[in-house]
Amino acid sequence: MQLQKLAIFGAGGFGREVKMLIDHINANERKFECLGFFDDDTDLPKEINGLPFLGGLDALNQVSTPLGVVISVGDPRLKMNLVQKIHNPYLSFPNLIHPTALIGEQVQLGQGIILCAGVVVTVNIQIGNHVVLNLNSTIGHDCKLGDFSALMPAVNVSGGVTIGEGVYLGTGVQINNNLNIGPFATIGSGAVVTKDIPGNCTAVGMPAKPIKFH
Repeated sequence: MQLQKLAIFGAGGFGREVKMLIDHINANERKFECLGFFDDDTDLPKEINGLPFLGGLDALNQVSTPLGVVISVGDPRLKMNLVQKIHNPYLSFPNLIHPTALIGEQVQLGQGIILCAGVVVTVNIQIGNHVVLNLNSTIGHDCKLGDFSALMPAVNVSGGVTIGEGVYLGTGVQINNNLNIGPFATIGSGAVVTKDIPGNCTAVGMPAKPIKFH
């Protein structure tokens, strides 16, 4: 079986965790050949966690053979801006799904999705492009997750929730049933969401309430 060549954009902490995720996928069933890291930080060492530093965005856009790219950037707006600057037709955005992730029936997945260890996605769920579900996050039935949304570790989303584009949910956020989280909302760590949250705001607390708008 031919392995898919893969590179990681973003060599920070999450990028190095993504490298570990790829290692775990390959240990279960060898799928990827990870070539190294791209990053616009020119001060990075030549080797990062055993993989070479391959250059910045310009170098990525000059790749001349097929390559899968994993965008390991946590901030949804930065990630969206980066993806908009990638115009190389040789590049694709594969999904990375940890072997321990559980995915139920009637789940629609976009591209460029990262599902980390311990994630549970139940049934009748739509997940958009470039979504991150970090360690031990859970998604209940009939949820919709917009493009570029990012859920940090141990987020629990109950059934029937709609999460807009570019939403960031901090570690341990809890969302009750049948709520709407507006696009580009940020919900702080440990918040409990009991009512709809408007877009372009930061909400914190138990229950979560907006404290500022962007």
